Amino acid sequence: MTAEVWLSREVIERFIAVGCPQVTERTRGNYRSRLLRLSEVVTGGVCATGKVPKLSGSSPHRPYSRTELADLWGWASGQPTEELRWGCKTLMALGAGCGLDSPEVIPLRVHDIRRSSGTGGPVVAFTRGPRSREILCRRPWEGVLAAAADRLDTPGAASYLFRPSSHGRGTNTVTNFLCRTKPSQDVPRLVMGRLRSTWLVGLFNDRVPITVIVAAAGVDTLHGLSRILPFLDPLPAEQAAALLRGD
Repeated sequence: MTAEVWLSREVIERFIAVGCPQVTERTRGNYRSRLLRLSEVVTGGVCATGKVPKLSGSSPHRPYSRTELADLWGWASGQPTEELRWGCKTLMALGAGCGLDSPEVIPLRVHDIRRSSGTGGPVVAFTRGPRSREILCRRPWEGVLAAAADRLDTPGAASYLFRPSSHGRGTNTVTNFLCRTKPSQDVPRLVMGRLRSTWLVGLFNDRVPITVIVAAAGVDTLHGLSRILPFLDPLPAEQAAALLRGD
């Protein structure tokens, strides 16, 4: 096979579309850029089908199933040190319970987590930064988040909620912490993006009004939310018809 054939844009596009299914969209885009550049240098190739299609910069994060969340909780509980155990549980509560991503977790302080008077009341997270807002924690995670804050609540102190003993708050704080955890072959990796998607899907499936979801998620547009649509539970036809009709 000549270079004109295997470096043609049509062959490159076919390879990117079906030949590397195990890599991310970003990696596929990088592969294509390099191959197209090589094609231009070697053959000056022109794509007969016109302009090449765009690749998304990132693929949507698939939410965790209930079984996967249970497995993750067991994995977190089985970490070898208390710091790792509570760090993982705190991340799960902030991600699946409040929909926070890593940049919102890193600056969070203990006193940013507040519970109404009395045991078992609602728990609220007050985020910092450009998307500062109040987020009511989902009920299944209230106790975990409250316990994570209570264990560090020292009068007069302003401890960080996540990794309180670490004063360096770089952008890789969460990533570096997770690299220290003991992995399990049978348990999915803990990824904040997947926890946030799990939180979003739960809100949509519980029929929370979209205006409430947008405010809680800290977004200005629906573009980011549209990526989770394939993961939402289908609505029975009769119920969909009733909603559309306004019954």
